[in-house]
Amino acid sequence: MRPLIPEGEALRRALLWIADHGGHCTLKTVGQASLLFDLTPRDEEFLLRQFVHHRGASSDASLSGQQRTP
Repeated sequence: MRPLIPEGEALRRALLWIADHGGHCTLKTVGQASLLFDLTPRDEEFLLRQFVHHRGASSDASLSGQQRTP
């Protein structure tokens, strides 16, 4: 039996929804998208790793670099 929504479609729709809402991917928006689009734990983790945690690491690195230069 085939699923009603093709594999990966929920994640694609969640990404479009996040983009339509300003494109800012935070813990809150990932949680909302997960509930709205019934994302799997794997899809939710993907969003967290790729957009929330990755951007946080980049922001921290740029801030620390700015603090070092007088």
